[in-house]
Amino acid sequence: MKASFQLGRIVGVPVGVNWSVLVIFALIWWGLSANLFPQSYPDRSVVAYALAGLAAAVVFFLGLLAHEVSHAVLAKRNGLGVQGITLWLFGGVAELRGEPRSPGAELRISGVGPLVSLIIGAFFGAIAMLLALAGVQGLLLGVMAWLGGINLLLAVFNILPAAPLDGGRLLHAAVWKATGDRTRATVVAARAGWILGLALIGFGLWRFLTGTGVGGLWLALIGWFLIGAATMEERQARLGSALRGMRVTDVMTPQPQTASGEMTVADFVNNYLFAYRHTALPLTDDGRPVGLVTLDRVRGVPSDARASTTLESVACRADDLVIASPDEPLTDLLPRLNDCADGRALVVVDGRLVGIVSPSDISRAVQRGSMRDQLTANR
Repeated sequence: MKASFQLGRIVGVPVGVNWSVLVIFALIWWGLSANLFPQSYPDRSVVAYALAGLAAAVVFFLGLLAHEVSHAVLAKRNGLGVQGITLWLFGGVAELRGEPRSPGAELRISGVGPLVSLIIGAFFGAIAMLLALAGVQGLLLGVMAWLGGINLLLAVFNILPAAPLDGGRLLHAAVWKATGDRTRATVVAARAGWILGLALIGFGLWRFLTGTGVGGLWLALIGWFLIGAATMEERQARLGSALRGMRVTDVMTPQPQTASGEMTVADFVNNYLFAYRHTALPLTDDGRPVGLVTLDRVRGVPSDARASTTLESVACRADDLVIASPDEPLTDLLPRLNDCADGRALVVVDGRLVGIVSPSDISRAVQRGSMRDQLTANR
């Protein structure tokens, strides 16, 4: 999930927010200030309801951020890199580089998030109980009680044993520990995600159709997301199994044809397009990669502007390039390839371009890996 804007860094990890957070933030704020709080605590001012709802929504998202930061901290302590943290419509995600090295590491990384949510929920729940015992009534009590309840609910939901929830990671760690097979563990967790997703969709639609409330549609939407994410995890697991043991140097196209960013699009079309069999052309400056041009990018330039448009102006910028090293495991590169709109990685040694990895290179590697696995299984 891409961040729409950055908030800064926490424990050295970039933190971003996707635009979809604004949607759920507005829904929570409106639901609390226009419905829950006025119904529970009548005769307050509109401003008081709005401020209480705003405070509750802000603290709730700070709790989500703490949940994801805890994952990032434990991941770094267990030897994994963290690309960033992004808050979005369904909560948040800590983007890890690589996979945990052992079931124990995965257990620690996955379990700390729900634990943090549980602690936050218990903290606010305890405050609400103390306020009630002291005879305090009103919006302050309502905000504390809601924050306690929603964080406890978040902790419970996240430990459900289904991918991609934290509980799915815990299930993955348990099956991995029991069988020694990481791929099988991922498939089990993904299938559990499918089951939970279907259950949420069915229950949500039933609630909506019986007139219980539009919240049923929200449950159905969450279920649909779980099914999609679980399907993607199972596909990536099978892909990772096929690519097991392969490195970037095993699949890359070495010494690719390059061009200068100062070349015009017209020159590229006239002199390179039909003579060059690939659909992507790295741009270099004294051997250093500075951009990447694809046929899709060139196709978007109008015919009458090709003679005055340079490749540099339409290329993927240097900051957006996916850079890999020849010895890097191919499975570590795959997640970064998905983040690149052009779907390619440039292979660099000492700052100089030595190869390129394209989707067709990955496809051929998967075919070879799948055949290897089949032959091994038939022995």
